[in-house]
Amino acid sequence: MRMCLSITQHLLENDEVLKTIIPEVTLPDMASTGQVFHDLMSCIIEQQIHYRSSKHTFTKLLQKAGLPLLTPDNFSELETKALQGVKLSSRKYETMVRILEFFQQDVPDWQNLTDDEVRKTLGNIKGVGKWTIDMILLYTLERDNIFPVDDYHLKQLMVRLYQLDPKAKLAANMKSIAEHWSPYRSYGVKYLLAFKAYEKEKSRLK
Repeated sequence: MRMCLSITQHLLENDEVLKTIIPEVTLPDMASTGQVFHDLMSCIIEQQIHYRSSKHTFTKLLQKAGLPLLTPDNFSELETKALQGVKLSSRKYETMVRILEFFQQDVPDWQNLTDDEVRKTLGNIKGVGKWTIDMILLYTLERDNIFPVDDYHLKQLMVRLYQLDPKAKLAANMKSIAEHWSPYRSYGVKYLLAFKAYEKEKSRLK
């Protein structure tokens, strides 16, 4: 996902909150793996995609197994060398097995699929929900116009920064705000999340 001046200008001109936030923060430099299987497993194991994780659980498991990248071919090594003793719910494990089985078959060329086609394809894997698919579209495939309305941290931020009522049509109101960012909603999301990290670091340094 590449940032350019025109995208920044679009967000500045169409959202008063982002207009105050954008000058304060720098988007983190996240080099996507481009690997859907790897990142899906991160979401399931860690309940967070590793690009955003502060616990680095998934990264530590890979290091323990001696794997730079998780693939269907080396997944058994992660199981035997790193997952032994790790408490995973039966539901999580079953989802991981379904993902593995899916990727052992003919896998589509993700880059040639539209956002909706990615959603439909991954949504057919039982246990892979909307939030997880949004994370894949946002961070792995680096699509420009993704808005993960179910993201917990995004909800918290938008309730506070846009003075939304968390008990009254929150999802609809969030989507309505994000429409002003289109076709670059992904960047609006990333600026908000970067601002959250900025605030946390600023508080820590006080």
